[in-house]
Amino acid sequence: MTPDRIAAPVRVLLADDEQMIRTGVRLILRHAEGIDVVAEAVDGAQAVELAAVHRPDVVLLDIRMPRLDGLAAIAPLTALDPAPKVVMLTTFGDEENVLRALEAGAAGFLLKDEGPDELISAVRSAAAGDAVLSPGVTGTVIQRMLGAGIRRPVRDERIAGLTDREREVLVMLGEGLPNSEIAARLGIGVGTVKTHVGSILDKTGTASRVQAALLAHQSGLLP
Repeated sequence: MTPDRIAAPVRVLLADDEQMIRTGVRLILRHAEGIDVVAEAVDGAQAVELAAVHRPDVVLLDIRMPRLDGLAAIAPLTALDPAPKVVMLTTFGDEENVLRALEAGAAGFLLKDEGPDELISAVRSAAAGDAVLSPGVTGTVIQRMLGAGIRRPVRDERIAGLTDREREVLVMLGEGLPNSEIAARLGIGVGTVKTHVGSILDKTGTASRVQAALLAHQSGLLP
């Protein structure tokens, strides 16, 4: 493989106030091919400061931290240009906070007790623009986001402006498919899928693939 075809490593910023968590995650990611941990933060405020300097592709962000927690850090992180993909690090019992994080534009969430392979896969998926949802709590989160008190009213015009192809892609987002599988189903390139996803987010006013997937369910495109 020639040097110009070697993909740049995924740059990761890790934010967690527990040193043991940071050390464990850093050691796992440093042994993964194509992933660099470029900075570590002990709270949300430092995460925002370091992200502005190091420009990571992915931020692994703990929810509960001092000074500025992960939830409050999502907005300034996603406002950066270019904006990193924010993946929340969480534990069982944090579903309510996960809901708030996804509503705020986080790319997904990862349980802290996931194995090394799942952690590495999550970082790569987030960098590729795919949603990151730990299987252990995905069902609970989706049900609660679609339930009374969490669901936002859906206006028909949010879907009406989509093209037929964008509707197809939205349905597949609702099914939880990554870009590669969507591309294979439709017989198009992954880059074209990313373009469609970006257009869907813009037209529907959704902040992430997860929110778009929920919209597919809420609007009746999926059972």
